[in-house]
Amino acid sequence: MSATQISSLDLAAEMIAIDGAALTESDIAQLERLMLDYSTVALCGSVQPWGRKLRDWAREQNTTGTARLIGSGELVNPATAALANGTSGHGYELDDTHEASNSHPGAVVISAALAAAAATGATGRDVLAAIAAGYEAMTRIGRASTSPEVTERGFHATCLFGPFGAATAAGKLKGLDTEGLTRAWGLALSMAGGAQQFAHEPQGTMVKRMHAGIPAMHGVLAADLAGLGITAPVQPLEGPLGFYHLYSKHPQPELLKRAPGAPLQIHEVSFKPYSCCRKFHSLIDCLEIVTDGFSLDIGRIEKIDAYSPGNAIKKHAIRRPDSVMAAQYSMPYIVAASLAEGPQNYGAFEAEFHQDSRILSLIDKTEAHHDPKLDAHLPDNMASGVVLHLADGSERKAEVIEALGAPGNPFSYDGVLEKARGLAAMIDPAIDIGAIAAAVKQLPKAANISALAGLLVVPSYDLPAVTAAE
Repeated sequence: MSATQISSLDLAAEMIAIDGAALTESDIAQLERLMLDYSTVALCGSVQPWGRKLRDWAREQNTTGTARLIGSGELVNPATAALANGTSGHGYELDDTHEASNSHPGAVVISAALAAAAATGATGRDVLAAIAAGYEAMTRIGRASTSPEVTERGFHATCLFGPFGAATAAGKLKGLDTEGLTRAWGLALSMAGGAQQFAHEPQGTMVKRMHAGIPAMHGVLAADLAGLGITAPVQPLEGPLGFYHLYSKHPQPELLKRAPGAPLQIHEVSFKPYSCCRKFHSLIDCLEIVTDGFSLDIGRIEKIDAYSPGNAIKKHAIRRPDSVMAAQYSMPYIVAASLAEGPQNYGAFEAEFHQDSRILSLIDKTEAHHDPKLDAHLPDNMASGVVLHLADGSERKAEVIEALGAPGNPFSYDGVLEKARGLAAMIDPAIDIGAIAAAVKQLPKAANISALAGLLVVPSYDLPAVTAAE
């Protein structure tokens, strides 16, 4: 191992050293934004068909415990809650994103942390520190794997890197020491996975919703088993048959190190204003520019040339999606729905719009192109360009490097709150967003998470409702 690399044990020691007292005001403010965003995004996912199916599964386990299912509010054991809530958190393509690792850490890490905290009675500040460490581990491990190559091979980054972040958050709350956390990662190594075959099968996409729930559950289990003394490798990352050997052709283990004075990775996370694959948020921002804020008459559009990095083409080309997930993953559909319905009509990805003549016409006018110069911005930014060809022969062009919600083009706390209120209005207007926001603000001083957890319910959860159809 070179002087520029660190071992799994060294990295685990760093994660154990992150404690509540060391969190800065800036860290706390960012964690509050992440927690508020997660809370309402998970509530939204809980009422979708996949969220309800996981609730039904959780009930069938007949478990007892202190961890709550987001949405229904029922009490189950931590592993069950982590699977169900992680699925809900990733359940409508609105959860936070870490571009450099191509992953969605919040739905994984926060789900695991809340589940473990309910069992351990941890203070709010300790939970925040565990979440910060979970983001740190998941994203640094993912970044060092050279994540664009990993995803190009067909792995889904969130599911693959997630068990390490979830085990970190849960392990800290269970009181694991450095060696214990490293062994939890050794267990997580045998639980990591996540294939992207769903991207090629429009009706096989519901599993993708679980790609945050599965690693959240595995991380909780890994921390539990490590706490019981179950032995596992202590070189899970760098070992000769460890994570990087198995999953990465060109790992960059030096990226596991945190540069002196560098902020925590929670500050490198993007918030999602639009309910679709993050790779195309900058494309939506381009469309906003060339249509003067989506005010352009779409009847004037003759052709749309969309320019993306190479990793945004192959798995995102379904032109007639017939499931919500396929629509949210399809670049042509995303372009067409954004132009026809506006980018913040979250319902435009649901089944009732899949045969909309305006959307289909715009899909047929959309062509995807690989722009090699945009590759240079990966993995930190998923840049896009667009050329709109109008019926009068004129063209409108735009290029966006850093999408709305990214660290360099951020959402304020008020922006996250506005998104939360919009989601609540869509799910159930009786959800008290003000109370949830207040409970999040109180976490640094809270004796436990029970006040917040008790608010993450949908009052109409068991009433007949219209939801997205998969």
